[in-house]
Amino acid sequence: MGDFLLVTGGAGYIGSHTVVNLLERGSQVIVLDNLCNSNDAVFDRIDSITHSQAVFVKGDIRDRDCLAKIFSTYPIDSVIHFAGLKAVGESSQIPLDYYQNNVYGTLVLCEAMAAAGVKKLIFSSSATVYGEDAPVPYEETMPRGKTSNPYGTSKAMVEQILTDLCASDPEWSVALLRYFNPIGAHPSGLIGEDPKGIPNNLMPFISQVAVGKRKELSIFGNDYPTSDGTCERDYLHVMDLADGHVSALSALDEKGAHIYNLGTGKGLSVLEMVESFKRVTGVDVPYSFADRREGDLPAFWADASKAEKELDWSATRTLDEMMEDTWRWQSNNPNGYDG
Repeated sequence: MGDFLLVTGGAGYIGSHTVVNLLERGSQVIVLDNLCNSNDAVFDRIDSITHSQAVFVKGDIRDRDCLAKIFSTYPIDSVIHFAGLKAVGESSQIPLDYYQNNVYGTLVLCEAMAAAGVKKLIFSSSATVYGEDAPVPYEETMPRGKTSNPYGTSKAMVEQILTDLCASDPEWSVALLRYFNPIGAHPSGLIGEDPKGIPNNLMPFISQVAVGKRKELSIFGNDYPTSDGTCERDYLHVMDLADGHVSALSALDEKGAHIYNLGTGKGLSVLEMVESFKRVTGVDVPYSFADRREGDLPAFWADASKAEKELDWSATRTLDEMMEDTWRWQSNNPNGYDG
């Protein structure tokens, strides 16, 4: 019997890949997800990959009774907290929903954890907390900056709440994982990114155009101060990111709040990503340029040396692997988990 872990949002893109890694290392995994941006078909796929099962509880992190029942039923050691809304553009249109889910939801979760005496938490944060004026590469020692959208602000607020919590109660240990841009899919092709509606992220948009689901890719802005005028981001394989969560469990042995960047340390432009996909898959991706999106920054990437030093973690999978795995998932599942 391994350790018991509660994974909130574990049916989602990053959550499901992390659940695979946790099950493969022998952990007992309880997933809480309200399926607002995911599909419970993922659990049969996870079972096929790992030959072991996570316990799935359909529910919301804002539901105190649901959380109390989970903590009273299972001897949970630690919580990995993915649950939250994550679309940058949408967050500017419905900010209250983002604060309700991301901030209030985390408050309710922490209160339930405290009541159960569970004080180890890994939080799914974001590079957006560095703000629009931070110099690149982003380093963990930098202060949180002026965020450019409610999504980023909600992540920064939760980071502050968790930091204050650790300062107030020395029994807590929290890892704040600041992600950059995860792409790719499990190499089996059984699980991957399956956004509902029009994708907000680049790779599912590229792969949906490639598979014929969408007519062309819209590239938002070609007049940024970058090498080719398109935005530059630090793209890492989702399986590397999942590995980062498993590695971060070791950081919870030390009390207090610990911040780690999870990225490759290298920026790639949108056009570079499109050309790389075409080169690796041999599939054309027609595109056109559109206006800039509100809240998008020109370029940022990680300094990921702290995670390498303290967690013995680094992103090892190549860009070609990211493209191959993305295309295997999309071509095998043209409509995502719906077939």
